[in-house]
Amino acid sequence: MTFDPDIHHRRSIRLKNYDYSQPGPYFVTVCTHNRESLFGHIHENAMIMNEAGGMVDRWWRELPKKYPMIDTDAHTVMPNHFHGIVVIVGAALRGRPDESNPNNGGQPHRVAPTLGDMIDWFKTMTTNDYIRGVKHGQWRPFPGKLWQRNYYEHVIRDEGDLNAIREYITNNPASWDKDNENPEREDHASADMIQHEHDE
Repeated sequence: MTFDPDIHHRRSIRLKNYDYSQPGPYFVTVCTHNRESLFGHIHENAMIMNEAGGMVDRWWRELPKKYPMIDTDAHTVMPNHFHGIVVIVGAALRGRPDESNPNNGGQPHRVAPTLGDMIDWFKTMTTNDYIRGVKHGQWRPFPGKLWQRNYYEHVIRDEGDLNAIREYITNNPASWDKDNENPEREDHASADMIQHEHDE
């Protein structure tokens, strides 16, 4: 299946009843609230990260330390969004009862974190760090919240899909003029409509 950014990037294709804690690779996109360009700018087809962009990059690299059952693959910080691939390589203990504790009632003592848990943690850590930067006068204040409420994900099905998405991530800065997240793109009004419909 060829990666189509107009399908895979613009809309969440969350699968009904899919277990987002099971092993496998996932492509995620997280956008800033109102598509504010807070993390740097594109110059000569390359992303020039400011300090805030570097902070986002650092927290992404911390994900495997927080969640040892995952690896991260290709990723890029863009002026107003972030793309990355998360590979869940093994699940945490999912629900074996603690038989040594009769008061446990057979309840699981650890539950595997889902992709949503990981992205929520990433958004929380980066938001807190960004707020510190604003308070110290380093970074521009953001309007209300740093990230949009939702995020986009795509379950990567095979090696061809994975390679296409890696290529898309790598080439994203060079495609900024055509990017749906670029607020200066001439036809971005139509992209706004898609986002609004998805978030309602």
